[in-house]
Amino acid sequence: MDLLELRKQIDDIDEQIVELYEQRMEVCRQVAEYKIETGKKVFDRQREAEKLAKVKSLTHNDFNSHGIEELFEQLMSMSRKMQYQLLASHGSLGKLPFIGVDQLETSNARVVFQGAEGAYSQAAMMQYFGDRVNSFHVDTFRDAMSAIDEGSADFAVLPIENSTAGIVSEIYDLLQEYENYIVGEHIIKIEHCLLGLPGAEISDIRTVYSHPQSLMQSARFLENHDWQQISMQNNAFAAKKVAEDDDKTKAAIAGEHAGKTYGLKVLQKGVNQSGSNSTRFIIVTNQKIFRKDAKKISICFEVPHESGSLYHMLSHFIYNNLNMTKIESRPIEDRNWEYRFFIDFEGNLSDSAVKNALRGLRDEARNMKILGNY
Repeated sequence: MDLLELRKQIDDIDEQIVELYEQRMEVCRQVAEYKIETGKKVFDRQREAEKLAKVKSLTHNDFNSHGIEELFEQLMSMSRKMQYQLLASHGSLGKLPFIGVDQLETSNARVVFQGAEGAYSQAAMMQYFGDRVNSFHVDTFRDAMSAIDEGSADFAVLPIENSTAGIVSEIYDLLQEYENYIVGEHIIKIEHCLLGLPGAEISDIRTVYSHPQSLMQSARFLENHDWQQISMQNNAFAAKKVAEDDDKTKAAIAGEHAGKTYGLKVLQKGVNQSGSNSTRFIIVTNQKIFRKDAKKISICFEVPHESGSLYHMLSHFIYNNLNMTKIESRPIEDRNWEYRFFIDFEGNLSDSAVKNALRGLRDEARNMKILGNY
């Protein structure tokens, strides 16, 4: 037989496959109607495992066995997604435990940030909440999360990602640990300045203080000077130390906001080599609320330590036409080589497509948590 004849046979077989697929989905629709009436769950892990074992046993070699397993995993996945859509159309998905609000109540809010006066976190907070915000600062990110968790603060402002240094992994872990939720975000440009005492000049400097990351980001500038570099807990503490030591041979690398806070002189602006360096801050509260005009959702979940498990979770975004914008993974404590995934995607918790995807993820993933809609 020539190639054209072989292709015609494939086309004929494909037509039969399509017809059988549509027959199968119709039966699955009837199964969904039954489950809606009886309240049974869509996802039955044991039933699907038994089904996969059975269809694999019908094949005649290992290659086909693996292929059939993958094919039927997809067929059953499509069936589940169709059933979730039917649940949504019948109003059977249930309500998500989040309340939509027109605006965040920030007029009398008390806000916490990590670091000292003059930190970039404070600058982000003031840009988001205004210069007259009622605020206080704490030493650690955990202290900030605890403050809103226990109610001593209404909101916390926390850095979650830098455009050059990457994610702040501790924040991801704390979001999973605490029952606190993201309700906003704010991005500020990071421009490191060399800060000294009012009467100092660059020629006077012998020692520079800053956070290790800021020293690294300013490496090209520092290479041109034979200065001792000393790491500090954060940039604001570095600026505070220079001001308190009152020694014109000492300087700090920090933001201009820190310089104004501690009365320091900007000896040189933009000492960090990246002109596009920015940090994304999240606004966190202990209330399950979201703005009705929110456009981004953050979630986290765990998956079984099995081949293809993450792929099947991500298919819920594809099927519901949701644009995933970010994915990160963090190791799960005390479970070697297992990971928790953090995902950002576009949408609002009131959207039916979002509800459909989240229902599927909740049923099929482990410990799925909505981190916020903002």
